[in-house]
Amino acid sequence: MPTAPLFDLSDARVVITGGTKGIGFGIASVFAQAGARVAVTGRSQAGVDAAVAALAAVTREAMREDASGRIAGFTVDVTDPESCRAMASSTVEAFGGIDVLCANAGIFPQADLATMTPAQLDEVLDTNVKGTIYAVQACLTALQESGRGRIVLTSSITGPTTGYPGWSHYGASKAAQLGFMRTAAIELAKHAITVNAVLPGNVESAGLEEMGADYLASMTSAVPLRRLGRAEEIGYAAAFLATREAGYITGQSIVVDGGQTLPESPDAVS
Repeated sequence: MPTAPLFDLSDARVVITGGTKGIGFGIASVFAQAGARVAVTGRSQAGVDAAVAALAAVTREAMREDASGRIAGFTVDVTDPESCRAMASSTVEAFGGIDVLCANAGIFPQADLATMTPAQLDEVLDTNVKGTIYAVQACLTALQESGRGRIVLTSSITGPTTGYPGWSHYGASKAAQLGFMRTAAIELAKHAITVNAVLPGNVESAGLEEMGADYLASMTSAVPLRRLGRAEEIGYAAAFLATREAGYITGQSIVVDGGQTLPESPDAVS
């Protein structure tokens, strides 16, 4: 007797905040390849349009069919609760519901603790912490109606596990996401909604390249696998947490860092 394939995400209705570039786009492309209906959000219309076109191409190649109606994109400011509600409403209108929310939108500007301004602190906390919570709140009704809701947060090893000069506000925001995750997982369990997180290490992206060649070289040398991660490798972890088969996993985090957090000292990586 034929059985359904494991880890089937075909036609899952997924919304990914900050999904137009970097890790967010890598997550979106994995879901698109798996046959999900994918909505991505970004802060600029041009970025959204480019991502939608690229994801439509990914879908056509993976599914050998027209991507019409399978990919959507919306401009969203995750620091604004009303904008997040509009995002959820637009996704429901496009796909008929929401099964998965990947709360990925985040920023990582540098600021030394001694000179950090209130505005710099607010910018990071508003986007990374409040933006995560607002996105979850906006999608809750649709996730409850799904009957198998999945929430996947993009946190980081920075904050929960490691630190780096200039990112004290960023590290605080990423640790805060995990505190939110644990209580949200308890509150939402009665609705069969799971809440988990992926914690990327250093991943190839335009943002990371802006840190400079010396930074990239030092980060690569600290990774036992001797390379930086790829955005889609974060997507694979997120996609697993979004499956029906992962329905008994909630309030947990998966580190995807090539072993970066394992060595006791640089000498251990040889």
